[in-house]
Amino acid sequence: MELDLSFREAVAADLSAILALLRDDMLGKDREDGAQDRYASAFARIIANPNAVILLAERQGRVVACAQIDFLENLSLRATLRANIEGVRVASDLRGGGFGQTFFGHIEKYCRTRCCGLMQLTMNAARIDAARFYQSIGFEPTHTGFKKPL
Repeated sequence: MELDLSFREAVAADLSAILALLRDDMLGKDREDGAQDRYASAFARIIANPNAVILLAERQGRVVACAQIDFLENLSLRATLRANIEGVRVASDLRGGGFGQTFFGHIEKYCRTRCCGLMQLTMNAARIDAARFYQSIGFEPTHTGFKKPL
């Protein structure tokens, strides 16, 4: 099946489309607000960081998926450079159609060009369907994560 996707790094003009994807989500609909200034400031810091990127998938000029990737230097695992993937979203009207799998194929290629030896991701445990998807494309649930609000 031809999905007609193109991929690129996000730029400032993409912020509204990314926020729409973050809100088009079971958790994000209540969690993300419209305070654009806060998001614009964070977005500017992310894209200015040489060790971070937000990748986008587009279809017919529409941003249909996003993912933030932070490249982490590490001493463990023989000093393997890691790609930490968060904030992954695929437009709700396209889920289940192969877009996520195609997007992650691009993400993996991108991470390999950055010489990463490991991709890792975090997701909210309530995302049962997402967990099933990640396992279907080769991710293994090897660690338990913890968070503490500050």
